[in-house]
Amino acid sequence: MFKTKRRRLRCVFRLFMAGALLFSPISFASPLAPDSPRLVHATCPTTSAADASMLKAWLQKLSDSLHAEIGVAFRDLHTGRELFFNEKILMHAASTMKVPVMIEVFRQSEAGKFRLDDSLLVKNEFASIVDGSPYALDLDDDSDELFYMAMDRKAAIRDLVEAMITVSSNLATNLLIELIQAQNVMATLAQLGVHNMKVLRGVEDGKAYEAGLNNRTDAHDLMLTLEALVQNRAASPASCRTMIEILKRQKFRENIPAGLPPEVIVGNKTGSITAIDHDAALLFPPNRKPCLLVVLTRGIEDHEQAQHTIAAIARQLYEAFVLKRN
Repeated sequence: MFKTKRRRLRCVFRLFMAGALLFSPISFASPLAPDSPRLVHATCPTTSAADASMLKAWLQKLSDSLHAEIGVAFRDLHTGRELFFNEKILMHAASTMKVPVMIEVFRQSEAGKFRLDDSLLVKNEFASIVDGSPYALDLDDDSDELFYMAMDRKAAIRDLVEAMITVSSNLATNLLIELIQAQNVMATLAQLGVHNMKVLRGVEDGKAYEAGLNNRTDAHDLMLTLEALVQNRAASPASCRTMIEILKRQKFRENIPAGLPPEVIVGNKTGSITAIDHDAALLFPPNRKPCLLVVLTRGIEDHEQAQHTIAAIARQLYEAFVLKRN
């Protein structure tokens, strides 16, 4: 049975500078030695020659050097440019599945099933999808402890959604999935044209994990889910704007945001378990339409190495497709 890693907020600037050593097109200096054992030694094409084929070759070299799988889906809604690399490889979704859960919560609220200001009883007992047997979440494996201190009290649905996305609360996630039901999330994804992403259950259902009943996604479908948000198709325009604002309040910024210039506003959702690190983001460069970027990784044991790698990919794609080609 996997256990999610307890997440800690780290210094974004430190990770950004460390990740900068993975590539060189944007001239941010780094104080770290070039032979640091954490670094990936993969030479990236220069910006002037970085067409899609060269970027894919670089991604393959990066993947090979890490002995890992990397899936990338990038779409610039301003220019229409795209880059896909292993975008249909299915991986464990980890906490990225919390994005479609959020969408379903808003859709059901709009349908009148409940209000976002309604409350749910906070509890720590859930039913396995395998046989209905009870299981509980471990505080040590969650990224947020707030609701564990509010056990047997009530919490607003709106606050549970905020915690599920911004600090990736597993307890909030399971409470919301119990409310909206995973099959409804799947039905909504299908309506949005997202067919490979599967949201079957809540977090830490050990029996389901052992039976192979896991939430999963590929980079392409996760990108389509974000696209439905930014195009106001996931729910009403007002709800989509609210959900995007929640994503922008994300506390974990060590992945895609760490690889981008500070003027780029990012709304993102990370996901991490053993040897899995993902990030899915909406990028809002100044004075233009947004970009969509999803990076999935599998097989990188060191989470900080994975974060540096994801930041490196984000920075290179932004450099090649946005900064130099507007």
